Amino acid sequence: QYQFEESGGGLVQPGGSLKLSCTASGFVSDYYTIGWFRRAPGKDPEGVLCINSISGITKYADSVKGRFTASRDSAKNTLTLQMNSLKPEDTALYYCAVADYSGAYYQCRYDDFHAWGQGTQVTVSS
Repeated sequence: QYQFEESGGGLVQPGGSLKLSCTASGFVSDYYTIGWFRRAPGKDPEGVLCINSISGITKYADSVKGRFTASRDSAKNTLTLQMNSLKPEDTALYYCAVADYSGAYYQCRYDDFHAWGQGTQVTVSS
């Protein structure tokens, strides 16, 4: 059973930065996908980024490319999300999630993930 520790959300002005961190435990295999998702009120969940555990290849949503950067510490099972140039439309509850196969990174689709953190709120507002 997976467990997650998420941190780093908060309130920031447009153009500002935040860093989210997720430490996961309970992995039973080296083959998995770990990612960040977000859900804004009234909207469907969106995959922000997903990482293949074996190759390290990262798939970013078009909406965050060039602004968000992921880094992973495999030894500590920690995934960090550096968010720069934040916009009001980035406001959402951000979740760390795991899928039990490494190929899930490519589509980074909400339905493929079965283990979720509790979420951390990011609010971008002046």
